Amino acid sequence: MRRFGLVSILAGTAALLMGGRGARYPADAPALGKLQWETPRAGVALGTATLAAGGEGRWTRVILLRLDPAVARLELATHLNPELTTGAWTVDDAPGRALAAFNAGQFSGIAPWGWTVMNGLELRPPATGPLSMAVIADSAGHVRLVPPDSIAAARAAGGVATAFQSYPALLVGNAEIPTQLTTEGQGVAVHHRDARLALGQLADGSLLVLLTRFDGIGEVGGAIPFGLTLAETSQLLRSLGVVRAVALDGGISAQLMVREDGSAQAWRAWRKVPVGVLVTAR
Repeated sequence: MRRFGLVSILAGTAALLMGGRGARYPADAPALGKLQWETPRAGVALGTATLAAGGEGRWTRVILLRLDPAVARLELATHLNPELTTGAWTVDDAPGRALAAFNAGQFSGIAPWGWTVMNGLELRPPATGPLSMAVIADSAGHVRLVPPDSIAAARAAGGVATAFQSYPALLVGNAEIPTQLTTEGQGVAVHHRDARLALGQLADGSLLVLLTRFDGIGEVGGAIPFGLTLAETSQLLRSLGVVRAVALDGGISAQLMVREDGSAQAWRAWRKVPVGVLVTAR
């Protein structure tokens, strides 16, 4: 059976378990159950919890990775197949020096979508998209999440070591949810449920990576692409204190690895991607 056929069958099974397309969360933010944190090393904290909510809430596990930019630095890594036709990177390709790794933003074929800067070299210019957001790390390691109209100023100022664009933005301004995520007919599938991966920034400048996993049939089904809507993801991030956030490539691409004492804990995906994000020690 082809993998994508299997994905469709498993996603359909998940939808039936959830009660079909009409199953919805309450209007308020999905609430986390007991959140358990561990600290693999200073400046890096890993948290896991299930959602304490009706409907799909009891079938979704949330993995959180909190990073202190004073300790951790973001880098990009890329890996393509020998024919240069598809992405071949997974979190298993992260080098031993990586404290953590996750897949980057949206992509088309082997090319990342939008602005891409790796090791100070601009590989792709910025793309146009009102709901996009850029993640920028300067040469000192400071990280910013900026809207598309701020990219030109960042490029002109120089000193950009790492940058990538993704979409859609989940929280903008001061923890505001874009209306496109909650209103039908504005170009976003507001009722679509999927595995989510997002990168956010808290008011103190620390970063929060959020990954959701389907928890309905045990660990074997964790990568099934079913879970939150974009608006629910925004609400959950805001409840955790995030003020700006952007969705990365979720679905069957969403993956995360965290390393502690030389061993890696990984939540893998079914699809390889062209570009990943490495978290390394400053």
